[in-house]
Amino acid sequence: MMKSIVLKRGRDESVRRFHPWIFSGAVASVEEAPYEGEVVEVLSHDGHFLAYGHYQKGSIAVRILTFAQDFRPSEDGRMPLAFWQDRIGKALNMRRTLGLPSSGTDCYRLVHGEGDSLPGLIVDIYGDVAVLQAHSAGMYLSADLVAEALMSCAGVRAVFNKSEGTAPHKAGLDLHDGYICGDCLSDETAVSENGHKFLVNWAAGQKTGFFLDQRDNRQLVGSYAAGRKVLNLFCYTGGFSVYALNAGASSVVSVDSSAVAVGMLRRNVELNSGESDAARRHSAVCADAIDYLRDSRPGEFDLMVVDPPAFAKHRDALDNALRAYRRLNAAAIAKIAPGGLLFTYSCSQAVDRKAFELAVFSAAAQTGRSVRILRRLTQPADHPVNIYHPEGDYLKGLLLYVE
Repeated sequence: MMKSIVLKRGRDESVRRFHPWIFSGAVASVEEAPYEGEVVEVLSHDGHFLAYGHYQKGSIAVRILTFAQDFRPSEDGRMPLAFWQDRIGKALNMRRTLGLPSSGTDCYRLVHGEGDSLPGLIVDIYGDVAVLQAHSAGMYLSADLVAEALMSCAGVRAVFNKSEGTAPHKAGLDLHDGYICGDCLSDETAVSENGHKFLVNWAAGQKTGFFLDQRDNRQLVGSYAAGRKVLNLFCYTGGFSVYALNAGASSVVSVDSSAVAVGMLRRNVELNSGESDAARRHSAVCADAIDYLRDSRPGEFDLMVVDPPAFAKHRDALDNALRAYRRLNAAAIAKIAPGGLLFTYSCSQAVDRKAFELAVFSAAAQTGRSVRILRRLTQPADHPVNIYHPEGDYLKGLLLYVE
């Protein structure tokens, strides 16, 4: 029997405006005690149908899957295979509109949560392997259906579930990473992005193995890198570094605190530049990025990339995150050479664009240098933002010119 969530009077406005989240404070009653991750029917206070969505405990009570009744949940409390095939097919059609995949790019994001009307689900494509991450109990419990839809619609040969670190641990799920469909001789492969080569390991790497959301920004860095001395902080496996070297940077220093990431970085540089050229123009440093920047010589670099991990994953860490952004950007602006270009980013969803820009403004004022904004930067089009869910605009960046 379909279980229901009934909303309080006057608390259905956001649902009628197609926002994909229902907060617990809007819920009047929960009927039949659904299990966490079960698909429930969302009803208005007077019993009118509003949506189907995944139930969960916490501040977000329901993540909405559909506002229509064209696909009804199955008896096991999950959406049927046809629903997943429909949504995966629509997501794939949009990526084809973007020209993905292409002859020069065979890695991209196929499903971007709310941006593809599948809240709580991420799917990245690396060649012919799909890597999914479930950020909700409902998506984790539906992973086998998602994988079946990916195999039939996207033509991949294997689907790897990397949700152990992202699905809610308190939901009582049996969390583990591994292949759902198909298999691979190796968890690592070489992919192409705008003609550049990268090794990706979806089992051992961060996120799904690579930070696909910086593809357009890496291309932009490459367009400015020729002849410049580049510092890539928080470099991970060297995406920005490879683009800069291939574009003709005179030198690149890549810094990350992870020895595993630095090892993959070195392999990526050699894969693109050759061992001798990489040794001549590139230096890989395993160190704390902020400490390295503090100890560097003023004017040593005339192009810097500052792409730290999320300083605030939740709003209660916002103040500390903004202080960290101010401190980091002040150090970068103070050290960069006159006429230098600074690419600085925040991937913290809890930090909105205005707050991030204010933090960078405060950092610039602290140094007393003349700084101009040349471009505002964001995530690529295969990471779409649902117009009814502006919170999905999570990647923020600035290209600064420092006199």
